[in-house]
Amino acid sequence: MSPSSAQPTPRFRADLLVGLAIVGGALLAYSNTFGVPFLFDDNSSIRDNPTIRNITTAWWPPATGGQTVSGRPFLNITLALNYAVSGTAVWSYHLLNLLIHAAAGCTLFGIVRRTLLRPRLAARFGRDATWLAAAVALLWTLHPLQTESVTYIIQRAESLVSLLYLLTLWCFIRSVEPGAAGGWAWRAWAACLLGMAAKEVMVTAPVLIALYDRIFVAGSWREVWARRGRFHLALAATWLLLAWLVLSTGSRGGTAGFGGEISPGIYALTQVGAVVHYLKLAFWPQPLVFDYGTVLAGGWGDVWWQALLLLPLGVASLWAAWRGRAVGYLGFFFFAVLAPSSSFVPVVTQTMNEHRVYLALAAVVTLAVVGLYAAWGRKSLGVFAVVAVALGAATVQRNHAYRTELALWEDTVVKRPANIRALAALAAIHQEAGRLEEARTLLLEAVRLAPASVEMRNNLGNAWMKAGNWAEATRWFEQALVLQPAEPYVLNNLGNALLQNGRTAEAIPRFEAALRVKPDFAEPRFNLANALAQTGRPAEALTHYEVYVRKNPDDSEARSNYAATLQMTRRFDEAVTQLEYAVKLSPSDSELQNNLGAALAQAGRPAEALKHFAEAVRLRPGFTEARANAARAARQVPR
Repeated sequence: MSPSSAQPTPRFRADLLVGLAIVGGALLAYSNTFGVPFLFDDNSSIRDNPTIRNITTAWWPPATGGQTVSGRPFLNITLALNYAVSGTAVWSYHLLNLLIHAAAGCTLFGIVRRTLLRPRLAARFGRDATWLAAAVALLWTLHPLQTESVTYIIQRAESLVSLLYLLTLWCFIRSVEPGAAGGWAWRAWAACLLGMAAKEVMVTAPVLIALYDRIFVAGSWREVWARRGRFHLALAATWLLLAWLVLSTGSRGGTAGFGGEISPGIYALTQVGAVVHYLKLAFWPQPLVFDYGTVLAGGWGDVWWQALLLLPLGVASLWAAWRGRAVGYLGFFFFAVLAPSSSFVPVVTQTMNEHRVYLALAAVVTLAVVGLYAAWGRKSLGVFAVVAVALGAATVQRNHAYRTELALWEDTVVKRPANIRALAALAAIHQEAGRLEEARTLLLEAVRLAPASVEMRNNLGNAWMKAGNWAEATRWFEQALVLQPAEPYVLNNLGNALLQNGRTAEAIPRFEAALRVKPDFAEPRFNLANALAQTGRPAEALTHYEVYVRKNPDDSEARSNYAATLQMTRRFDEAVTQLEYAVKLSPSDSELQNNLGAALAQAGRPAEALKHFAEAVRLRPGFTEARANAARAARQVPR
């Protein structure tokens, strides 16, 4: 090999430069996100997700409850890796989110460049293929519409599946290039399989790979089947994994699929407006909103002008794709990627969401870049550079809204003042911080906007409970039950309010009603046991304590209350057993140490009791009751 042949080729140097620009641009645009805390669904899917504590259990994420990780084991595995590195410290989660996003941008660059260099496009775009692909990748990577999928940690689901989607396409393109190694086809299949285990968006990947083959490689469906029929069948076989994962979650805990409160027709109409809004944000990303709520279209009259715009675009995309036009592939790509969440299959948690357009944005950006280049030639490259800088600055600004939960929900409420879920979320933050008046004001507005909402009245009742106003709390809980008499959570809350107000006899039937509706609901069972014990019905209370403790063995307070009721019925040895377990759970709790000592003394074991009284005094030197108990126990010890 001659010395000159060992030097990097100009194309390699250009690719390296573009890659560094994409990664560096992403780092700059998202440099202010590493301290963004866990937000909203991050808590259930990361902080409170026990399966990510171990790599082995991470393959089996929670299948119920509708968490973001449900039915998405590969997503869960990536979170487990973060947990192994930093626990619940957020920096490593943000770092991996950013790396996934940058990798997706680099993969998109590779796809666009190689596509523009294919025979049917090379004559027109081949000369500047590298710089056009760089413009597409940079504009897509730096676009502020992507912030939700990068900065909101659990929406890694969207960026991760998009990376795998793009890798599947990229590996396929590499596999059909002259002289390509056979391993590229297997890599495409592996990326597709992992994508199916990351998010349901991947369902359309086998279709879009086959369409790419038809338009840019084979030239006809007959040639696609003749040359690579088995490969496309293998890609389609990955649907089996996705089908099993979807079925195992029961329609994602009832948050998606048919048979819910939202009809497919109304949801589809709502998506007409949503998709047009996404297109608008692609070209003018203002305002960006974290949570759009669950506003539904009432009929065609609400979305008529969006339908007049969108339906011709959809039909034109299908026609052009069928005719084998390159522009048709971009249009079909846009609609196909959005289809799993933005068609007629209802997603009840939110009817519109910016992270859904993460990957679909690639088609819009590619069409805009190639179209402007076709019209202006190389003069357009300078325009793309200016736009990329502007988009990066807008992303930095957008990420500033994520700095705290309070800031994010305040931003959401300003932009969507009629979003009752945003009002409730902001109220919860104020309530947790002790700003009770602010919380109640927000919840009253939510009730005004949604007078039939049981949840908002229940939340308002909880706000009054936090303020210690049991009468007002009771009033709001009772209003909620008028709307939905058998709501177990409201029944339990009403029982609590009555209990706190000294109306124990009235509280008991509420707890019992909650358990009739939801027998496995732990909180009302514990509350009922406490109320029965207070009203002199220890035998009934013991039945409920026993059930509760069996299902919640690590609740030391419950074991202590259970023991106190056992002592009321003179079952001292059983009381000792419960308190010994409670002390193991909370050895530094002086009250538990004292209670165990008292139970041991009642059971005729004063010498053992003295040890626990002494420990209680050590933990709390001013604990006069424990000192008195110790003195009595000392007199009982045989001389």
